[in-house]
Amino acid sequence: MKFNKEILKTNPAYFTDLGAAYAGDSLKLLNEIPDGSVQLVMTSPPFSLQRKKEYGNKEQWEYVDWLSQFGKQVRNKLKDDGSFVIDLGGAYRKGIPARSLYNFRVLINFCDNLGYFLAEDFYWFNPSKLPSPIEWVNKRKLRAKDSINTIWWFSKTEWPKADVSNVLTEYSERMKTLLKNPDSFYKPKKRPSGHDISKSFGKNNGGAIPSNLLQYANSESNSQYLTGCNVIGKKQHPARFPSKLPEFFIKFLTEPGDIVLDIFAGSNTTGATAEKEGRRWISFEENIEYVGTSSFRFIDKGLDEKALRDLYEKIISGQSVDIGENRAQSQLPFQAKAFG
Repeated sequence: MKFNKEILKTNPAYFTDLGAAYAGDSLKLLNEIPDGSVQLVMTSPPFSLQRKKEYGNKEQWEYVDWLSQFGKQVRNKLKDDGSFVIDLGGAYRKGIPARSLYNFRVLINFCDNLGYFLAEDFYWFNPSKLPSPIEWVNKRKLRAKDSINTIWWFSKTEWPKADVSNVLTEYSERMKTLLKNPDSFYKPKKRPSGHDISKSFGKNNGGAIPSNLLQYANSESNSQYLTGCNVIGKKQHPARFPSKLPEFFIKFLTEPGDIVLDIFAGSNTTGATAEKEGRRWISFEENIEYVGTSSFRFIDKGLDEKALRDLYEKIISGQSVDIGENRAQSQLPFQAKAFG
């Protein structure tokens, strides 16, 4: 199922058969999306950090109200069984080694005041994250490094669309051995914990149920996106999450053909991952330069500097670029044309 090119009135910066990337204010762009049309909003907004970042971040005292504006809009755009997944990094209070509660205040406010349900809380462990904050970890040696992000899975109802069998993980070596000869490893009975271990425990279901602790290293180093940025001398987005993170929730909470939206797209990892998984997608990003370089995620490797620069310049000049289903170098130069 192709993406409906007329779902928004605003022309996109670039588009494919499955989705479109828009440069602009997310609140304004959200108004153009039909109510009840989006299956999943997967995003990572600017975190409420004490040190200002170039991509923009709000003070902790104003953060909850600021993010709630988007939460209200998103809820209207979701299908009844849709989901809103938000990745939020932790932070410390200003000047002291005590944690901020801003990410938990977001959770409480969304559920108490905006009408969301917390379907489940997830925690993303990034083993490659550098020790931070410097003051409390590196200098004074008062705290352990902060390597966990909170991820809130919100839903409009208590029964959002979800299928955990789509995100099974590989069995442990011990479980693989057990599956070869279950009778040698356990006897069906009720455990002291109350769990009733039946014969079905030894059935091979194709993988293990994942936990709500997601471990993905954020160590992208040689992607087409980074290569493209380096080739044309443009700075990469400084706060990207790994594609494995949106991939998990896209597979878990959507089906091919569903619409996935990222309202703080940055380098558009979510859109590129949705495209790979056969989902329709929409992305919003206010910084046109980030939008321009994010297009590199949708083209084949091996494009030369002239082709990459031509694509980037067309996007930031306001032309609407068709990336196209086939992105082979032989089809360059890219053609800018009206969207729709």
